[in-house]
Amino acid sequence: MLLDQKQIQALLTVYQEGSFQSAARVLNVTPAAVTQRVKALEASIGALVLIRGKSLQLTPQGRAIISYAQRAQLLEEELRRTLMLDSQVYTGGKSWSSLRVAINADSLASWFLPGVAEDLERHNILLDIVIDDQDYTQEALAKGEVLGCITTLSKPLRGCVAEPLGVMRYHALAHPDLLARCRLKSGKISVHKLLTLPAIIFNRKDAMQDRFLEKYFGLHNPSYPKYFVPALDAFERAIELGIGWGIVPQPLGGGKLEPLARPHLSARMKEVIPDATLEISLYWQHWEKESVAAARLTQAIKRAAGSYLRP
Repeated sequence: MLLDQKQIQALLTVYQEGSFQSAARVLNVTPAAVTQRVKALEASIGALVLIRGKSLQLTPQGRAIISYAQRAQLLEEELRRTLMLDSQVYTGGKSWSSLRVAINADSLASWFLPGVAEDLERHNILLDIVIDDQDYTQEALAKGEVLGCITTLSKPLRGCVAEPLGVMRYHALAHPDLLARCRLKSGKISVHKLLTLPAIIFNRKDAMQDRFLEKYFGLHNPSYPKYFVPALDAFERAIELGIGWGIVPQPLGGGKLEPLARPHLSARMKEVIPDATLEISLYWQHWEKESVAAARLTQAIKRAAGSYLRP
């Protein structure tokens, strides 16, 4: 089956832009023309590629076509560079390569951006970043939505490589006044009192509190009140204000607690249990066959992880 490239490009642009109207502006055609191309693609394969609703969702057939289109773009980019032809986006005489990746918020805010910034500038690489929990970023790679992801899963997907990056260490922190409410006369934390206090959780996929409670108190799926705060600076601010207790990552920093968005936070917060940590191993999963730009990004990520993460 030979698919029409204009129809594939229409679907890819709708997916990337999030709407038919935005895709039409990028393609410099009318929204009706974009709709017709997507419908023609669906007619040619005999299946829907998009589920229209409040938000557009790809069907399995749509995901397969998107994966093909993204891989084809990368192969074309590599061919153009091999032939010494310019490609991709042009500004100020530069040729830029745009790569879509999935990254967990903690990595993005701590070591990832400072670690790869120099390489991105040197090689004219643009990143289209998808934010998700480190336990779920692999789903975007499996669907063909990204060319690589930072994940906790070490088993590579078919056609992919999983490269170990290192370990991120986490501490449970709380305002001293909040901790005082759940301490026993002996000074130890009462887990029963702790479970009556709200926990600050990044989003509903975040299981760090559950891991902490299971590791240090032997509790499995305990019930406790939760605040969901899906913004890193606001997440740490909520802990600082004493709204609840939370699990905060600690990058390398001479053995001192160095929370991500607000370096002064550690001076105002106390550990729920002194020196109690969670260590999360991270991996960079990416397509085995990479473009030149993607391979450069892979090397930049590995170097950054080697500098910032614990082995």
